Amino acid sequence: MSSTQDDQGRAPRPAGPGEDAGGALRAELSSTPPASSPPAGGAPDADAQDSDASTPQASDQLEQDIAALLSDTQRERDEYLELAQRTKADFENYRKRMAAEVQASSTRGKAELAAQVVGVVDTLERALQAAGIDSADGPAPKDPLAEGFFLTYRELLAALQRAGVESSHPAGERFDPQRHEALQKITVEDTDPGTVVEVMQKGYSLGEQLIRPARVVVSE
Repeated sequence: MSSTQDDQGRAPRPAGPGEDAGGALRAELSSTPPASSPPAGGAPDADAQDSDASTPQASDQLEQDIAALLSDTQRERDEYLELAQRTKADFENYRKRMAAEVQASSTRGKAELAAQVVGVVDTLERALQAAGIDSADGPAPKDPLAEGFFLTYRELLAALQRAGVESSHPAGERFDPQRHEALQKITVEDTDPGTVVEVMQKGYSLGEQLIRPARVVVSE
């Protein structure tokens, strides 16, 4: 093919009378085919290569940051959980300690009051015995004055029992120095040594707390 022909096999048209040299140049340039674009499978440019190379690194860094954040969060969670558990345990111990102190204070108050009341009970018992009245199981006396003493005595005993105070009359029991007070020792036939043979004054206790020991006579 001749070099003077265009891509379609036609020779370029000569410039007409009214066309100048510039117009002929533009016509020739317009007939030049455009540069073909790189094929789709060709090598990417430099910017694309840099972007592809930085993407895995950025992803790895992001995963490391997330892992570090989760680790810090879990550590803080464990610290707060441990603090909450310690606080709960401390409060539970405080509650139990306060409840025990309140109970002990209440018991001490009852014991102090009972220690004063049992003295009055002893006085009424002696008065009833002097009048020949059975204060334990006997009926109320007919005499109004004696009946008043008798009913007062019974009411005081009932009040002590409602408060949890119990009396003890350990006749025939083994002498217990923790709960009995020996006023005298005597020899008694057919009786083992260390046996309470007579109760001079009853003992009183509030639960496990001894209010007053029983005053007794013990065999030897």
